[in-house]
Amino acid sequence: MIAHLSGELASTGDRWVVIDIGGVGYQVQVTRPALERLRQTEGRVMVHTHMVVRDDDIQIYGFLHPSERDLFTILIGVTGIGPQTAMNILSGLSFEEFALAVLDEDEKALTRIPGIGQKGAKRLILELKEKMKKRADTLAVSRRPAEVRDAASALISLGFSPQEAEAAVDAVLPGLADPTVQALIRAALAYIREHRSA
Repeated sequence: MIAHLSGELASTGDRWVVIDIGGVGYQVQVTRPALERLRQTEGRVMVHTHMVVRDDDIQIYGFLHPSERDLFTILIGVTGIGPQTAMNILSGLSFEEFALAVLDEDEKALTRIPGIGQKGAKRLILELKEKMKKRADTLAVSRRPAEVRDAASALISLGFSPQEAEAAVDAVLPGLADPTVQALIRAALAYIREHRSA
């Protein structure tokens, strides 16, 4: 099993990258957010990987964080969820958003994901609710206000790591009288700038 790949980014396409390692190019399927991040990275890149071997095909799926790979592994264990649907889920929702959707039995949030219909959403909730409870406890997934989650998601889409984005939003939240998404993003960006230059 290939656990991770580290090398030069040789080329990119629609939801895939080729990583050159010692003259050998490995094609790796990635999520949309990962593709954007990797395209902006200069020099060597590293992805955590999961290899799926079938009779007629071998595919490598790549993730920027081990937690994404863990969620991918959980998802492909669900009846009727294949690797491509799992990648669609990871492209559309962060781990925290997915865990909360399952815990809150929010079928609407899940059916927004390409390839997930109402039956699929019900199956995800049924099969993963207990697992997500355990994972939520270990990863401290909290039922934070929607504005806080949206602001953190916006910062992540701008290229900040989930940890940095969430820490910045959490830091500025108590000081805001009216914590709208825009106000949280502005304050969090200022907080990140200040602490990076310090």
